[in-house]
Amino acid sequence: MLEALIWDVDGTLAETERDGHRIAYNQAFADEGLDWHWDEATYGRLLSTAGGKERLARWWAERDPGAAVRPSTARAIAHLYALKTAHYVATVGRGTIGLRPGVHRLLVEARAAGLQLAIATTTSPRNVDALLKATLGEAAPGWFAVIGAGDAVPAKKPAPDIYHQVRTALGLRADQCLALEDSAIGAQAAVAAGLAVLVTRSHYTRDETLPPVLADLDGLGSPERPARGWVPGDDGARPWQGQVDLPSLRRWCAAWAGLPAVV
Repeated sequence: MLEALIWDVDGTLAETERDGHRIAYNQAFADEGLDWHWDEATYGRLLSTAGGKERLARWWAERDPGAAVRPSTARAIAHLYALKTAHYVATVGRGTIGLRPGVHRLLVEARAAGLQLAIATTTSPRNVDALLKATLGEAAPGWFAVIGAGDAVPAKKPAPDIYHQVRTALGLRADQCLALEDSAIGAQAAVAAGLAVLVTRSHYTRDETLPPVLADLDGLGSPERPARGWVPGDDGARPWQGQVDLPSLRRWCAAWAGLPAVV
């Protein structure tokens, strides 16, 4: 029985990476007088490293391996990340980034049905709070029973730690939870934690190779633009298009587990 939806944030709730986080990093670099600039391709490459501070550390190591290991560099990275976060929060607060189609609909439907909602992300709690309030209203963080974010666990995705922590806090078994992700590293983390995963590919993850997942779609769908992809069927994955809703999720989870569908 499906009891909880555990959501990733960046790329899953909203397309935040290209025109949100990336721009904020470049603004932080300019603030500090650095001649660094992350274009779309560079940022896409760096996204294979989860976590903003970890991404900055990787970039620094590529640019100057010697400087990257100095104690002062960790402090500089923390400072850059704080500047970047301030820029990102300001951007989100202006309402320039909206939820992906179908996200609000599915969140409302799940709440009405009594499912628990949770978040499992590598982005900072401040970023999560800003996005939720800007897109869903001031009370939106309270929609989620658990928000696992940022440095809540030492090992970030693709390690399963954040999913273990969130599931334990929910008081549920892995088979009672469904993870919603957009990327291969996010899906790997959820799968390693024993969760079924619905992937809604985003701008940067359209061509990634995924681990075995419940469903592989290009979104959650809307009346104007149905989602397309692959979902579980009686004889394995089958092509599908439409709007992802709670009855569909329950059918797919049952099929994935080899159980009779209960809607």
